[in-house]
Amino acid sequence: DYFENSRRATLAQRQWAIDNPRRWRALGPDVWGVSAGDGPADLELPVNGELRRFWTYAGRGVGADRMVDDGTLVPTALGGSVPFAPEVTLPALLALRQRYGEHLYGRYGFLDAFNPTFQFAVAVHHGKVVPGVGWFDTDYLGIDQGPIVAMIENYRSGLVWRLMRRNPHLRRGLQRAGFTGGWLGQPAPP
Repeated sequence: DYFENSRRATLAQRQWAIDNPRRWRALGPDVWGVSAGDGPADLELPVNGELRRFWTYAGRGVGADRMVDDGTLVPTALGGSVPFAPEVTLPALLALRQRYGEHLYGRYGFLDAFNPTFQFAVAVHHGKVVPGVGWFDTDYLGIDQGPIVAMIENYRSGLVWRLMRRNPHLRRGLQRAGFTGGWLGQPAPP
């Protein structure tokens, strides 16, 4: 089901960071979050003795047949996954804020992305390189802030899922697409 699939994907992403097969700097149990987002630059630079590709904006991710991974992390990947695995996402969000403070978190919450490995003295497309810490975007994106706020509230109160389950158009669309069981098998809440 959707919930369990999302939970497993969240835990798998965290495990990828713990295993850190590409040996990116700082990745681990509390520093992770792969998703689409801004990045430092479109270029290749040496990391751990091999040439690595970096991107500005990219739909980052790792799969069996495709890898777009340059060490750039996106906090919304954690925030958007809070309802599925709060035991790992909430501590990670707190750790990101504590560890990277003013460089990653500001007036409107988390900035779009950061890359602890990218500490090169080169021109970046956007954002800034903080010596000894890494690259940090300087943009807040509504498409990132929205899922963080919505999913934390959903975890806290269930508001988003309650509203979704009451929407007759959404229910009918899912049923026409062939989805069954779970909450679709129950009467719509009032």
